[in-house]
Amino acid sequence: MVSPLDKKLRRDLWRMKGQATAIGAVIAVGVLMLVMMTGLTASISQTRATYYDRYRLADIFATVARAPERVEARIAALPGVSSLQSRVSGQALIDIPNEDLPIQAQALSLPDQGRPVLNDVYLTSGRMPEAQQSDEILLLHSFATARGLNPGDRLRATMNGARRSFRIVGLAQSPEFLYVTAPGEFIPDDARFAVIWMGRASLAATYDMNGAFNSLLLGLSRGADENAVLDAVDQILAPFGGTGAYPRDQQMSDRFISEEISGLKAASKVVPPLFLAVAAFLLYIVINRMVQSEREEIGLLKAFGYTNIEVGAHYARLVLAIAFGGAIAGCMGGVVAGRAMVGVFVTYYKFPFLVFELEPASFVIGVTTSTLAAAAGGVLVLRHVFALTPATAMRPPAPPDYSRTGQIGHSVNRFLDQPSRMVLRRLTRQPGRIMGAVIGVACGMGLSAAMMTIYAGFDRTVDLTFGVIDRSDVTVTFTHAVSDKTLFELHRMPGVEQAEAVRHVPVVLSLGQRSHRGSLTGLPPSPELNRALNAQALPIDLPRQGIVLSTALADLLNAKPGDLIGVDVREGRQPLIRVPVAAIATALLGAPAYMDLEALNRMLREPRRISGAYLSIDQAHAKRIYADLRDMPTIAGISVKSQARVAFEVLMNTGAGAIRYVMGVIAFIITFGIIYNAARIAFAERARDLASLRVIGFSHGETAFILLAELGAVILLALPIGALLGYGLAFNIASGFSTELYQIPVLISPRSYGTAMLVVIGAALFSGWLVKRDLDRLDLISALKTRE
Repeated sequence: MVSPLDKKLRRDLWRMKGQATAIGAVIAVGVLMLVMMTGLTASISQTRATYYDRYRLADIFATVARAPERVEARIAALPGVSSLQSRVSGQALIDIPNEDLPIQAQALSLPDQGRPVLNDVYLTSGRMPEAQQSDEILLLHSFATARGLNPGDRLRATMNGARRSFRIVGLAQSPEFLYVTAPGEFIPDDARFAVIWMGRASLAATYDMNGAFNSLLLGLSRGADENAVLDAVDQILAPFGGTGAYPRDQQMSDRFISEEISGLKAASKVVPPLFLAVAAFLLYIVINRMVQSEREEIGLLKAFGYTNIEVGAHYARLVLAIAFGGAIAGCMGGVVAGRAMVGVFVTYYKFPFLVFELEPASFVIGVTTSTLAAAAGGVLVLRHVFALTPATAMRPPAPPDYSRTGQIGHSVNRFLDQPSRMVLRRLTRQPGRIMGAVIGVACGMGLSAAMMTIYAGFDRTVDLTFGVIDRSDVTVTFTHAVSDKTLFELHRMPGVEQAEAVRHVPVVLSLGQRSHRGSLTGLPPSPELNRALNAQALPIDLPRQGIVLSTALADLLNAKPGDLIGVDVREGRQPLIRVPVAAIATALLGAPAYMDLEALNRMLREPRRISGAYLSIDQAHAKRIYADLRDMPTIAGISVKSQARVAFEVLMNTGAGAIRYVMGVIAFIITFGIIYNAARIAFAERARDLASLRVIGFSHGETAFILLAELGAVILLALPIGALLGYGLAFNIASGFSTELYQIPVLISPRSYGTAMLVVIGAALFSGWLVKRDLDRLDLISALKTRE
C-alpha cells in the first residue's frame, strides 16, 4: 500500500520536474566526469601494463658509441639483471616518391634467430624478416598507414651515407613506440617519422657494428636495486662511449604517457567535486524555499500525527531522489563517454589492443559523493522542518517588511514605477536569497570564463611557439656534431636567406635532490631564428656565463636565477660541471635549457662544433633546397616548421587536449542549469504573489517584468564575481592540462570573458523565456489556492 507521503513525494517530483532535471543534470555531469576520467586512467594504465608485460618492455635502456659483444656477459652477471638484449640502432632517411623531403627514421636490429628477449614487436600484418634476406624489413604500422605502404612494397632509405632498397615483409608496433617522435623532437607525426626493424647481421654491417652493439636493454628481477644496476652499467659502458643508462620512466614514450595519466588523475580530483559542490548548493536553495512555501502542509502533517522524523524523511527522500537519479545518469553517461574517449587515446598512443577497465570505486565514489553532497544541503534545510510546531507551521508566515528600502530606496523610489519599486524592495530586503542566486550564477560564469581562457591558452601556445619563439622555416639535424663551416655551406645554397647554428647536447640537470634528463641547447648570443623569450615575450640575450632555463624546467628543478645547476654531460668527454642560472625563459613546448653556443663548446672542449641549423628560406626555392639537403651525407633529419605546427595542433586536439571540449560543453550545461534553476525557483516561490498582482489589475508584461528584472539584476551582479572566479579557476585547469610536452598559459583576454558573458546572458534569456511562457500560462485560480 502506498503511503500518503509516498504519493506526495511523487507529486512534488512531478511538480518540480524542470528544476529536478536541471539539478540532476549538474550532478550527472560531475559524476560523468569522475567516471569518465577514472575509467580513462584505469583503462590506459591497465592497457599499458598489459602491453608492456606481454611484449617485455625493458626496465633499463642504455646507449653507447660502440661496445664489443663480450661486454654483455659482464652486464648480464650484475645482481638484479634478469634478462638482457643488445642491439644495433642507427638513423636513416627514407625517400618517398613525389615527396620533396626525406623522412626521418630509426633503424633497429632484430635477433637473427628467434624473437627479441626484450622489446618484442607486435605484428599487425605480414611476417618477420628472414635472417638470410638482408633487404627484408619490418615497418612501423602507423607510418605505413599514413603513407599507404603495405607488405610487399619496396622502400628506399639512406643508412650511414649509403642508399639501399628494402622490401617490406611486415608491419609492426612496439611498446617502445607508443608515443612516436623523431629523436630530439617532441611532436609526434605519423607521416614524418618511421621505425625500421631488420636482421642484426645486416644492420650491423651497414653501421660498422659487426661484433658490437650501441643499444642495450635490460630486464630487472623482482626486488632489484634499480639505482645500483644503473650505476654499474654506466661504469662498465663508460670506456666505450656510454651516454648513461636510464630507467623506463625516463624513456620518451613512457614518460609522456605517464604525464597524460597524471593529468587525468589530477583533473578527476579537481573538476567533479566542483560540479558536485554547485549541485549541493542548488539543492539547498530549492529545498529550503520549498520548505518555506510548504509551512502549512508541514503543520497539517504534524497535526495529523506524523513525527518530525517522518516529515524530515520525506524531504530527505526528495533530495536523495534527485541526487541519486543524477548520479545514475552520470554513471551511465561516464561509461559511454569513457568508452568513446578511450578509443581516441588508444588509437593516438598506438596500442595494438584495448583493455577497457572501469574503476568500480568511481561508481561508488560518484554515487556516494553526489548523495552526500546533496544530503549536506538537505540537512541544513531539515533543521527548519524539525523546528516547526503544528501551531506555528499552520499560521501563515509574517509578511516581509517592505516598508523601508534603505537609503538607496529613498533616493530612487520617486523615479521608479510600482513594478520597479517591487523589484528593488525584494533585492534590498532579501539579500540572503539574492546572494545565493548570485553566487550560483557566478559559479556558472566562472566555469565558462575559465574554459574560454583555456581555449585561448591553447591558441596562444601555438602562436607563441611557432610564430614568436621559432621564426625559422626549416630545421636541419646532423648525424653528429660537425664543424661550423657546414653552416656557411648551408648559407651559400640558393634560396637560403639566413642560417643559424644550434647544438643539442644530452645532459642530466640536477639541483639538490631533483634532476631532469634532457638536452642543453647552444645558440648564438643573440639568436634570430629560434629564441629564448622572457615573461614579456621579449628575446633574451644568452650570457657568456650561465644557463637559461625554461619555466617548466625551472619549476621541475625548483630553480631560480643565481642557483648553481649541476650539468652532467652525456656525450664526448662527459664532463660534470656546475653553472649558475642566469635567467628564466618562457617556453611552451618541451622543457628546454639554453646556453651560449661558444660557452657550451668551450665547456665540452670541442670548439666551433654544431649539431644542427635553423634556416630561413625563400619558398620559391624550397624544392631545390630540400634536394640539396637530401644529398648531404651528414644530414640526419629535416623538419619543416609548417608541418610541425599542423602536427602540434593535431596533438593538442586529441588525447588529453580533446577533453577541454568535453569540459567546455559541461561548463555550458552547468551554467544553463544554474541560471534555469535560479529562474524556476524565483517563479515557484512567487507564483502566488504574481497571480495576486494579475487579479488586482497588473498586466502580463508588468508581472513578467517583476520576475525577470530580478533575474536580470542577479545576472548583472554575478558577472563580475564570476569573472574573478574564472580567473582563479583557469590557473587550476591550465595546470592540469600542462605537461612536460607543452604548457598552457593563462591568457586573460577580453574576448574570452566577453564570450563567457554572452553564454551566461544567452542562458539567462532562454531561461527567462521559458519562465515567462509558464507565467503567461499560469492558472490564477489554481495558483491562489492553498495546496493541502
